[in-house]
Amino acid sequence: MVMEAAARKRQHPGAAGGPGSQLGASFLQARHSSIKAEEADHTAPFHLDLWFYFTLQNWILDFGRPIAMLVFPLQWFPLNKPSVGDYFHMAYNVITPFLLLKLIERSPRTLPRSMVYISIITFIMGASIHLVGDSVNHRLLFSGYQHHLSVRENPIIKNLKPETLIDSFELLYYYDEYLGHCMWYIPFFLILFMYFSGCFTASKAGNSMPGPALLLVAPSGLYYWYLVTEGQIFILFIFTFFAMLALVLHQKRRCLFLDSNGLFLFYSFTLTLSLVALWVAWLWNDPVLRKKYPGVIYVPEPWAFYTLHVSSQH
Repeated sequence: MVMEAAARKRQHPGAAGGPGSQLGASFLQARHSSIKAEEADHTAPFHLDLWFYFTLQNWILDFGRPIAMLVFPLQWFPLNKPSVGDYFHMAYNVITPFLLLKLIERSPRTLPRSMVYISIITFIMGASIHLVGDSVNHRLLFSGYQHHLSVRENPIIKNLKPETLIDSFELLYYYDEYLGHCMWYIPFFLILFMYFSGCFTASKAGNSMPGPALLLVAPSGLYYWYLVTEGQIFILFIFTFFAMLALVLHQKRRCLFLDSNGLFLFYSFTLTLSLVALWVAWLWNDPVLRKKYPGVIYVPEPWAFYTLHVSSQH
């Protein structure tokens, strides 16, 4: 009898330790539930330092890049050497991925590491491709290149001999405005959306923005307006914005609310959408820009507007 009982215990160890194994399973299940609850209940403080540095470097290193190329004397940065704007771009390609990684580190929710790493690598590659193409395109301004015209319609390009040189400039434009932008901005907005997906809390106490965050919304939203219009990424932006809106509505049904960091991003994008709408409405009947940007999606670039209506007057 004793030997038979021992054999049954060896064949069915779970049955022999039934209460203990059930207790262990219950403990693991409770621990897993508590981790999920802790992630939902945890409210991250507003990352004033990161958002401030992020906004500041976007304005200086990205928006200020082409302006610096026009302001600094040409003798300091000859046309056959990198311009000051190129050095701005190099700094942007290093600082921005670093700030994005720091932002991901502070996310209350654990995000997929592989997706984050692939996005950061693609972002750096796309921004580096854009660095080369944009450098040449902006240096062409000193030779009379006009951004409001297509490559083949530009006076300094259309008479080049042999004509295959025009194809080379169109390839350069493709790397700058299409391939570089796609590999740069798609992972950029993907990282922001992944971070945004972790900015929800069950506590309504975190559902408010501190004063400094409200002050940063305007410069942040204005920069994204420049990014969307100059980068010609309205479709990507509007897709990201509506994905964020759908996520907010979905989480609201689960009684989860945006924390201060999520509200900052959402309000910045809302302001950006309003500014893009005003920009398009203002230039809706411009015949020259209409010719360069045909089709249903009409979002003129600020630099095309500058070369057409500002620099041509001087």
